[in-house]
This record gives sequence, structure tokens and C-alpha cells, in this order.
Amino acid sequence: MLTTTAFEDSRLALWLRVREIAVPPLMIESATARRTAGDWAGACAAAGFDTDLDLRTAGRVHGRELAARVRADLRLLAPDLLRWHMPRTAPDGLLRPGTSVTLTRYDEPGRTRPVHLVARTAPAWADAGQRISLALWDGSASDGPDGYRAPDRRFRLDLHRHLWDASRSGELRWRSGAEGDTTGPAPGWAACLPDAGRFAPGRWAAETALLLTAEGRAGGGRAVVRLGARRRLLLDVRTFTASGGGHPPDVLSAEVSRAGACAGLPVLPDAATWVLPDLELLRGGWITPGRLHPLVAAALTPGAPRPPDGGAGAGARAGTGSASGVDPTADVGGPAVPRVVDCRGARHRIGLVDGELVPLDHPPAEIRREELLAALTGTPLPCLQVIDAAHRRPDWLTEVRDRLAHGDTAGALARVVGVLGTEARLRDGELRDVLLDAARRRVRHGLFRAGLALPAGGREPSARTPSWPATHRSRPRPAAFR
Repeated sequence: MLTTTAFEDSRLALWLRVREIAVPPLMIESATARRTAGDWAGACAAAGFDTDLDLRTAGRVHGRELAARVRADLRLLAPDLLRWHMPRTAPDGLLRPGTSVTLTRYDEPGRTRPVHLVARTAPAWADAGQRISLALWDGSASDGPDGYRAPDRRFRLDLHRHLWDASRSGELRWRSGAEGDTTGPAPGWAACLPDAGRFAPGRWAAETALLLTAEGRAGGGRAVVRLGARRRLLLDVRTFTASGGGHPPDVLSAEVSRAGACAGLPVLPDAATWVLPDLELLRGGWITPGRLHPLVAAALTPGAPRPPDGGAGAGARAGTGSASGVDPTADVGGPAVPRVVDCRGARHRIGLVDGELVPLDHPPAEIRREELLAALTGTPLPCLQVIDAAHRRPDWLTEVRDRLAHGDTAGALARVVGVLGTEARLRDGELRDVLLDAARRRVRHGLFRAGLALPAGGREPSARTPSWPATHRSRPRPAAFR
């Protein structure tokens, strides 16, 4: 029981961290302003999307009617809301790499397969910036660079438009089960589920009925629920009664099976399989409505008061959200270095002067002398030691690394500038290494977007392995080998 509780706490803590930094408040505000002004392309750019589709080309290839339908859907698209709900992976909560999510499907007369509007993520070796590509996919080579995959049935959102369509975001409340009785018993057939608390079996009958209807099986049938990497649940669902009345969908049977035994059957999307993370965070008291995406908060907590800024921005100004919406010249998230230092028996101050972090209670001549002594392997003043540590190994390095990993470059740089100043010159150390690696990985992503070849050897480098050489040792090297 203790192990299960610890796992649940760590999982919810991960989602809490994702909600705090993965979709910065400034991104939400910018994308919303452009979307409401009718600029869907600008909204996509503000939310970190690359648009790999041309409506003129779509009209020429697929017809004007389909292009008009695509344009109408793009005007309804809230890219920041889609980023909020995109599938993510543990342990860092980054976007699931190499995944294509169907947003909607367009049937064409004379075509055996529909055209998909998809949101795609780059492979793991090129996922810097957490960029998302928007494109049309018809089974042939789509626009954009090679390396993107075909749509995944597990992550389809064409049956869950409320997760990306701003005009239907209010449906999240009843589609997620937020307005239902959370204390009621689970269906009897759910006893076979492992870790039943994370699943949403009470929604599966209705969601499976929607899935089967979309697949042309309005009378009912069998569908598969993914329980893990190797286990599946085979559901047999009846969608209506013989008399055609309004009887709700019903599960006739449920059987746990191996993954390979259910090939070819419709797969219940992940969006309908699990309890919504935002709902878990709210029910557990991990998060307040003001720190959710505004559209999500409005759907899940319609009666809750809204902060003056309209939503998730409150978290940033409280030191728990994105730093990208905060003045770069101010401390982000609270003091990052001590402003008062015990220096040789006295209390001295350090602060920003002309864009640099400097000691305030030492004359320039003394500072130059101490810096020279430090260069000759002497021990510098405690004030200079604190400043040096802020440049090389700051306590807030993890926050900067996390923001860079999630694509919040503006928030990461605001954190650095807010502490070290706008004119700071970074010294050799972990902070400089992290920023250099982020720049190299953005270049790698640019090469991928340009369609250039993989690095030498054709092997995809690990996205988690730093690209800089190891310049720091865990322990000093013996002098005899220097």
C-alpha cells in the first residue's frame, strides 16, 4: 500500500510540474489573443507549432470544399489547449516523441481513406524546443520533413474535439466524468483491471459506442482498451436496444487478453482510457483552478472565481508557473542568490549594477585584487564566491534545465537574466553547459526540419545525452597525471 501511494504521489507530482512549466502563461495569452483575432497561423506560431500545410495546395489536390473545411477547423483550433492535452511520457513529462495525433478526418468521394489533419512531434533525437507540426496526411508523403510517423490510433483526438477545439472545450466536463458521482462503485466487470484507480471504466461504454459508430459499427461490437504494454481488455459493447430507444450503451462482456490477440479491432483512445490528470490534481488538492489552462478551468470548475489575469498566469506571478511572463529584470520565483552575505565577519550586500551581479560593499580596487588572487589559486572573498557559484552551479539550475527541456526558452532566459543581469558573461560551469547544449539541440532540430541527413553514422543520438564533452570530474585528478 505504501509503495502504491508513493507511486501515485510521484505521478501526480510529475503532472503538477508539467502543468506549471510545459505550457507557459505567456504562450496561452499570446495564442489566445491571436486566435480570437482570427489569426490561426499566428496562434500556432505563439504556441510553438510549425505549420506544414498550405491551404491552396490542399484545395488543388483535394478540392476547394475540403480546403474550406480545413480552414474552418484551423480557425477553431486552440493550439495552446492542444499542447496542454498532447500525450506525454515519464519521467520528465515531455511530449511523446515520434507521435502523430489525428485531430479530425475528412472523407472524400472516391477515396478509400480519409484525409487527416494531424499534430506531429519530432523523433526523440530532434525534439528540442518541444515543437509540434501541423499537417495534412492522406496516406501518401505529407508536407514537411521526413521522419514524422503516420497517425497513431491510440492517440486520435477526432473523437475528442473538446481537447483542441475552443468552441467545444466546455464538453470536457461531462466527457471527463467531472460532473458525475465520483464516489459511486465501478462497474462489476472492472474488477479485473490492474490499478483501477487510474482508469476511467465508468466512461468506457459510452466512449466505445462513439468509437464504434465512427468506425461504421453503430449497432455495437468489440473494441480494445490498452491496459499497458502487454495487456489488453476486450470489450463487447451494445450501443442501442432493438427497439431503437434511448437506452445507454452497455458492456456485454469484458475479457483481459494479450496484446497480440486483439489485432485489427478498434482501439479506445488514451483520452478516453485514463482519468484526466487535471481532474486528479483538482480532486487531490494538488492544484487550484487558477493554475489550470483557462479553458480547462472553465470546463471543470465553472463556478470557481477566476484570477484577474484570466487563468494560468497566476501561477507564474506566485513563483509556481512560467517565468516567461515575468519582467526579466526582476527575480523570478523568489530570491535565487542571497542578497546579504557573511563576508569576513561583516554583512555585505550583492546586487545588480549596470546589468551585472556585483558586490556592493567592496571598492573596485579590492575586487580586482581579490579576482587576481583567485586566479592564482587563492581563496576569493565570500561575496565573490557566492557570485561565482551563481554563474557556475546555481541552485536554480534544475528549473532552467526543465524549462529548456519543455521549450520555454523565454522563461529559462528570464530566470538567468533576472539573477545574473542582462550584461552577464557566463563562466565555465554547469549553467553554461546546459545553455550550450540547448542551443546545439535547437540546431539539431533545425537540421531535422530542413530535411538534412542524420548525424554521422546514421544513428539517432539519445535525446537525453548531453552533446558537450565531459569537462568536469566527480573527483580531482591526481597531480602526477596532469
